[in-house]
Amino acid sequence: MKNVVDDPNIEVGDYTMYNDFADNPCDFQKNNVLYHYPINHDRLVIGKFCSIACGAKFLFTSANHTMRALSTYPFPLFFEEWGLDKADVTQAWDNKGDIVVGNDVWIGYEAVILAGVTIGDGAIIGARAMVTKDVEPYTIVGGVPAKPIRRRFSDETAAQLESMQWWNWPHERIARNIPYIQAGQLDRIE
Repeated sequence: MKNVVDDPNIEVGDYTMYNDFADNPCDFQKNNVLYHYPINHDRLVIGKFCSIACGAKFLFTSANHTMRALSTYPFPLFFEEWGLDKADVTQAWDNKGDIVVGNDVWIGYEAVILAGVTIGDGAIIGARAMVTKDVEPYTIVGGVPAKPIRRRFSDETAAQLESMQWWNWPHERIARNIPYIQAGQLDRIE
C-alpha cells in the first residue's frame, strides 16, 4: 500500500496491505481517507505489517462539525456568503488530531477509525466497528462504539512482543522466524 499513497500527510509502513473487492485498492487514499484536508495539518500514520480489510475508513477532523458553537452548521466554510474571514475556516470543525495505527494491526471489514485515535501494536479491530477511543496494544475491539472484547495474549506475552518489535527486524530475520511467528512459539524465536 505504501507505494500508492502520495499524500505527504499519510505515512504507511512496509508490508502493510489493503484488500478491496469493491474498488481499486490503489485508490485507498481517495476512497478510504476521508475529510483529510491539508489546512488541518493532521496525519494518518499506519505501521508495518498491517492488514486493512475492504471498506475500512479513516475519518478526519473536517468531519467533526463544531459542537462548541450554538449551531453545528459550518458557517466558516461559506465565508464569502457570510462575510467571514477565510483564515477562520477551521473554526467550522473541532480538531481531534492525527490517526495513528501501530504495527501488525488488523482492521476488519468496513471498520471506521475517527480522528484523534491511536491503535496500539497487534490490535484487532472488528468488522464494522466504530473506533472512537484509543485501543491498547494486543486488544481486540468491536461494536459501535468499539469496546474491548478481550486481550489477544497475556500481559507478559504482549510485553515481550512490544519489546521484541519483530516488525523492525531485517527481512532475513523475519523470514527465518516466520514458522515460529505463525505457530505462536515465542520461545523459539531467534
